Amino acid sequence: MHVATGFNQPRSFRIARTLRQILSTPLGAIGVVLVTLIVLVAALAPWIAPYSPTAISVTDRLAGPSAAHWLGTDQLGRDLFTRVILGTRTAMTVALVSLTAALAAAIPLGLIAGYGPRWLDGLLVLVFDSLSSLPMIMFGLAIVVLLGPGVSTVILVIVAYSVPSYARLVRAQTLSLKARDFIRAEQVMNASNLRILFVHLLPNVVGPLLILACLDLSTVITLEAGLSFLGLGVKPQVPSWGNILSDGFSVIRNTPVPVLVGSIPIVLATIGFTFFGEALRDALDPKLATEKSA
Repeated sequence: MHVATGFNQPRSFRIARTLRQILSTPLGAIGVVLVTLIVLVAALAPWIAPYSPTAISVTDRLAGPSAAHWLGTDQLGRDLFTRVILGTRTAMTVALVSLTAALAAAIPLGLIAGYGPRWLDGLLVLVFDSLSSLPMIMFGLAIVVLLGPGVSTVILVIVAYSVPSYARLVRAQTLSLKARDFIRAEQVMNASNLRILFVHLLPNVVGPLLILACLDLSTVITLEAGLSFLGLGVKPQVPSWGNILSDGFSVIRNTPVPVLVGSIPIVLATIGFTFFGEALRDALDPKLATEKSA
């Protein structure tokens, strides 16, 4: 019984230790609080929002903060608090779906490039470099022009732009690992390539990749808001931080409240995910934390 308990403890112990290390730094604690708040708001958005995000009230247009409308209303009389809450859900949905799809595509491509034959590695690296060399905004505009604005288009832009950087990271990790003794031992024992790739290499490349994805969450959220602000992201009727900013700038001479309401969540999300990602990287890479403190 004692042996079984010890066997079941390490993973939970490592998770608890990592969380304690993150919370032990002020920036890490701030990141955890902000990320937890954003995730909870996104998950509970339909129950938190007091109004419909598309409910129009002409008599309440551009109203200031009040007991009825905590953050005021926009030029159509829509409740800004409701649109910010549901905009959080939109931002997190786009970010999580797009990054998950990018990781799902990048991991096998990076493993194949790093472990496969040299000609295939060169071909995939050429594709990765070609996609990475395209200006992100111009690339996004081209896809939007071809497919039209919408949530699916924004996700496609983010996936196409994120896959090359993730795949290159997986390739670099695979190249450094495939010369290790435990991989050579598997090859000597005639283990299949699929077993080597997904049983031995994959667990060793996932950690750095997840840290990079966590750091990229703030970039993805900002990109979605920027495309929506330009009218190239989610459709105007969909509550989004970028749409709130776009509507706010059209009436900024009347009131600055919508602009502030739309920009503050973007700033908080950027700070939260950046601080959390940095703290997670330091916790999982003690050597890096030591170098930074030296």
